[in-house]
Amino acid sequence: MPQVIAPSYDPLDPEVIANPYPLFDALRTSTPVFWHEGMRSWCLTRYADCVQVLRDHKTFARDRRRAGDTVAGPSLSVQSLDPPDQTPVRHLFMNALRAQDLSHIETRAHELTRNLLAKLSSQPSFDVMPEIAMPVAVDAVSGLLGVAPPRIESFAEISDAIMRSMDAGLDPSTAEPGRIARVALTKLVDSWLNVDSQGLLGDVVRNSKGWPDQELTYIRNTIRVMFQGGYSTVTAAIGNVLHTLMTHPEGLELFRNGAPLETGVDELIRYDGPVQGTSRIAMSPCMIGGQQLSSGDMVVALFAAANHDPDQFDKPAVLDLLRSPNQHLGYGWGTHSCIGTTAAQATLRGLVGALADHPASLHSAGPAVRRRTATMRLFATLPAALSA
Repeated sequence: MPQVIAPSYDPLDPEVIANPYPLFDALRTSTPVFWHEGMRSWCLTRYADCVQVLRDHKTFARDRRRAGDTVAGPSLSVQSLDPPDQTPVRHLFMNALRAQDLSHIETRAHELTRNLLAKLSSQPSFDVMPEIAMPVAVDAVSGLLGVAPPRIESFAEISDAIMRSMDAGLDPSTAEPGRIARVALTKLVDSWLNVDSQGLLGDVVRNSKGWPDQELTYIRNTIRVMFQGGYSTVTAAIGNVLHTLMTHPEGLELFRNGAPLETGVDELIRYDGPVQGTSRIAMSPCMIGGQQLSSGDMVVALFAAANHDPDQFDKPAVLDLLRSPNQHLGYGWGTHSCIGTTAAQATLRGLVGALADHPASLHSAGPAVRRRTATMRLFATLPAALSA
C-alpha cells in the first residue's frame, strides 16, 4: 500500500504540545491525509474529511470488535459501541440529559466561579487548574449526575491515569495505570448505583429497569465514561478558555460589553478545544481525501486541525466571539459526539459569565505548562492573577 508519510508530526513533541496549529496548517496544505507510523494510522487534517469519517459509522467503525479485535467488557460503553448496539444506550442517556435543568447547571457554575474568584482576588497569584478548573468541573459533572462530588485530590489522580492511557498507542506505559484507575472508578460508580440518586443518574437507573444484563453493563460503563470524560474534558476546556482570554484580553471586554455567551463559548472551544482527535477503523476499502484506504486501516480524525481549516472557517486563526455559524468538532460529531456537550457548554457559559461580571481582570502570572498528552489538550499549570 503506498503511504504518504509526514515524519515531522510527533503529537508528544514539546513544540507541538505548546502550539500544534502552525504544523496542522502546514500538513493540511502539503499532506492533508498522511500515514503516521507511530500511531499506525492515517491522519486527517481537513474538516470535510473528518466529518465524512465521523458521519459514516458503517464504513468507519468505533467498535473494534467489528474488525475482529477483542475488547474487554469494561471498555464497552456508549463511546466505544456502534449502532445498533449503541442506539438504545445513547437514547437512554440523551433523554435523561434533556430532562435536566441546564439553566441550573449554568447558574451553579456561575455562582461557584464567582465565589472562587472572590476568594482568589486577595492572592497575589494562583494556579487556574487546581483553584478554578478542577473544582468547577467536578462540581458540574457531579451536579449533572446527581451524586456527591468525590474528593478532588484522589479523583484527580484516577482521572489523570485514565486520560493518559488514551495515548497508550504512543506511550504503552500508560495502559496499565489506566486500567487500574478504571477499576477504581468503576467501584465508585457501583456505590452510586446502590443509592437512590437524583439528576441524570437517577433518570438513567429508573428508565433502564428490566433491561438485558448486557445493556445494563453498557450503561454502567457509560456512567463511568461520562463522569470521567466530563470531568477531564471540562477541566481541560476551562484551562484553555481562560488561557485564551488571558492572551486575548479584548475577548473578555467583548463579553463585558454584551457579546453573547453562547456564540462566544462555541468560538473559544473551536479556537483551542480540549479534545485533539478520535480514531476509527475502515471496514472496507474506501477513499478519503483522495487517498485509498484498505480494510482494517486505522484513521485518526484530528479535530484540532479540522477546527482551523480555512475551507470551513473564515480566518480560523482569528478569535471571533461572534462567529456564526460555527459547526466545530470540539466535542466530536455524529453518533459518537460527547453526550454531555450541552451540559459542558452550560458550565462554560456560567464560568465565563462570572469572569465577565467580576470587577478585576484575569492575566498571566508566569509561564504556563501544558501536560504531555496527545489526545487531550490541557494545562498542567496555568499561573494567573486578578487585578483591576
